Amino acid sequence: QVQLVESGGDLVQAGGSLRLSCAASDNIVSFTSWNWYRQAPGKQRELVAQMAGTGRTNYADSVKGRFTISRDNAKNTVYLQMNSLRPEDTAVYYCNTDHAYYGSGRYFSGWGQGTQVTVSS
Repeated sequence: QVQLVESGGDLVQAGGSLRLSCAASDNIVSFTSWNWYRQAPGKQRELVAQMAGTGRTNYADSVKGRFTISRDNAKNTVYLQMNSLRPEDTAVYYCNTDHAYYGSGRYFSGWGQGTQVTVSS
């Protein structure tokens, strides 16, 4: 079973930047999508950024132009670069993969444990 481990969350001032990482424990050969979600207190989890297996990316309107999703195949790691952070970006950020193939006929879809991002005004 693949494990996803997020890191990089921190307390940062408004206008600052953070880079979140999501490392997979196995070599992911292919995937349907890699996703970053976030959940603020009292709110539903929302999709922030998505990378399809084709490499196409998609972003929530609230983060377009500020956040960038990327992947390092050699490190089996997906990143979320977050710039120009705002207090409303404060949330727990989760990575997620859908239908990731990691060899020998095995597929995985699941979530990491989350990493806290707090943006102070």
